[in-house]
Amino acid sequence: MSFTFDDFPRSALLEGGTILGAYGIKGTFFASFGLMGQRAPTGQIFSADDIHEVVRQGHELGCHTYDHRHAWDTPPSTFEASIVRNRQALEEHLPGTSFRSFSYPVSCPRPQTKRRIAKYFECCRGGGQAFNFGSLDLNFVKAFFLERSRNDFESIVRLIEANNRRNGWLIFATHDVSESPTDFGCRPALFERVVRRVIDSGAKILTVCEALEKVREPKQTHCLA
Repeated sequence: MSFTFDDFPRSALLEGGTILGAYGIKGTFFASFGLMGQRAPTGQIFSADDIHEVVRQGHELGCHTYDHRHAWDTPPSTFEASIVRNRQALEEHLPGTSFRSFSYPVSCPRPQTKRRIAKYFECCRGGGQAFNFGSLDLNFVKAFFLERSRNDFESIVRLIEANNRRNGWLIFATHDVSESPTDFGCRPALFERVVRRVIDSGAKILTVCEALEKVREPKQTHCLA
């Protein structure tokens, strides 16, 4: 299983990252550098110092386009240009570093967009409110957004159990983690409750790219081919 944060609000690191760190877990933070330092619908977005802190703590830093482009409404060429600009911004802040993973903002992507950006990443994450098993589309790996079930913990538990039975890959996603969350986030108590339940399930907890490496191992082909 994996824990991911879209937009990368500061609270995702300060609250969510702290919870993960307390249990020795690493997460994946998807950043839109064009939002850096701004207040967005998901709260105060990461600062330049936060970028360095994510890497220092051993988390994975992923791409979320520079301008937080809508994955369906944006023309594919414009969407690709925003990815290129975000890659350049990362190089400016962390020379020698590159994005390996990506998360589609807001929506599922157009087919042409998927084709255009496949060359930039090892893995692109979407939504779908489901886990991954059987065949795996590396340009649209499924995820489950916690905020959509923040008042229904039992549905999260059932998903964790189903993922374990199928020997799949469940990616949890959210945005801010705050005592006063936006509509796109969740409270720290819920986030920690989910983390503890995942740990108790016995599942391996890895960043997106670490999990992808496990999926690609020859001995794991019976799980996710």
